[in-house]
Amino acid sequence: MLFKNLTLFRFPRSLRDALAGIDEKLPGFALKPVGALELSSRGFVSPFGRGHEALSHRVGDCVLLCLGGEDKILPAAVVNEVLTEKLDAIREEEGRSPGAKERKRLRDEVLMDLLPRAFARPLRTAAYLDLGAGWLVVDSSSRKNAEALVSAIREVLGSFPALPVNAESSARALMTGWLAGEPLPDGFELGDECELRDPVDSGAIVKCRRQDLDSDEMREHLKVGKQCFQLGLVFAERLSFVLGEDLVVRKLKFLETATEALEKDDRQSLEAELDATFALTSGELRVLLERMEAEFALSPAEA
Repeated sequence: MLFKNLTLFRFPRSLRDALAGIDEKLPGFALKPVGALELSSRGFVSPFGRGHEALSHRVGDCVLLCLGGEDKILPAAVVNEVLTEKLDAIREEEGRSPGAKERKRLRDEVLMDLLPRAFARPLRTAAYLDLGAGWLVVDSSSRKNAEALVSAIREVLGSFPALPVNAESSARALMTGWLAGEPLPDGFELGDECELRDPVDSGAIVKCRRQDLDSDEMREHLKVGKQCFQLGLVFAERLSFVLGEDLVVRKLKFLETATEALEKDDRQSLEAELDATFALTSGELRVLLERMEAEFALSPAEA
């Protein structure tokens, strides 16, 4: 399970003991199948996949979790079609047009009729807690999905004061400077992707992929006032990603220099494979996050 996106939160390191025992409380908050008349269900599932009971996995100071969900798929077009048939029947049989309150009641009836027959779509969001460094790292670029996972942990613990990471240094200003030719921090290199925007409302947007970012062409865009909102970076020749001004890491890839050890090992079980993959993920990301914390003056974890 190599993470592909990172939405970051900080929590006080004083929560270490409470979080270390989270595995004992998770069974009470496991995912339950969505009910016949429910639209969705959320709960924790095993990071090992179906058929496994363990709802967490720990390597060193890092605890891997997975929030599962089931959402009923009920397209609006289907609901509207059935509702229209009911409204047409009332007009023909009773010679009247239902008012707003009656239309709402009929729509609710349609939903209740269709829900038991709707398919449920499974959802999975992985995350891990770095107890030593005070990080919650969520494998999602969606703030909504990440906040849902934070809320789920808060429900398990009763309290979980995790906050989205923020920076004293403007990520947009730093990335724009690097793209303009300012030296990058040691270990970082430009990738081949970026997004430039004119910061005014409805301003021009330039998205580049497979592009030489260290070029006069790119600097010309900056000279007319565009700023860098997303920037492709390579770290230590081991990780590549696109960093956004919102400090969300997207399109994360573990490069061959980082994964070659995984490819050489002959692991005999799913558990051993997940253990090795999670150890690699948490170890590599701990180094990256330490550097990001320093370069962007990220909010530190409270003691």
